[in-house]
Amino acid sequence: MIKINVILNNISWKKYLKNPNSFIDKKVELLNKNNKLYRENTLVCSLLLSGTKEIRKLNKKFRKKNKSTDVLSFPFYEKRLFNKKISKEKEIYLGDIIVNLSKVKHKNDRIKFKEEFNKLWIHGLLHLLGYDHKSNSKYFKMQKLENKFFNLIKNNAQSDS
Repeated sequence: MIKINVILNNISWKKYLKNPNSFIDKKVELLNKNNKLYRENTLVCSLLLSGTKEIRKLNKKFRKKNKSTDVLSFPFYEKRLFNKKISKEKEIYLGDIIVNLSKVKHKNDRIKFKEEFNKLWIHGLLHLLGYDHKSNSKYFKMQKLENKFFNLIKNNAQSDS
């Protein structure tokens, strides 16, 4: 089971998501209900809803890139260690995801905005689960799982907050 703690760091997010916690909780509930991965564990992460200034600062500090980006992920474990933990521990802290409001497209279209936001946090979540896109084969594997997760929450979406 996946659990995401939402931290609102930029009040402007409220213009697009009235209740970010509820929005994410509904999406994660759909993922947990429809996905067979990680049913035996509770996988916890934080999702920081941020703006350009904050994400640029984090990108510079931790990735040595002095520029803004759409999403950052900071896995708590390397993939090999995560795979060992998953078989031994019931609850595992995955790490942190940061999404930049300024980089989420389609602010004038609420449905497209939410779709883009969902793609970004799902992308970040997969990085926390040990996936990357450093080679073509890894890229396609990660993209396939991203699409699977996105379709699980998109096709089963109830009313969004």
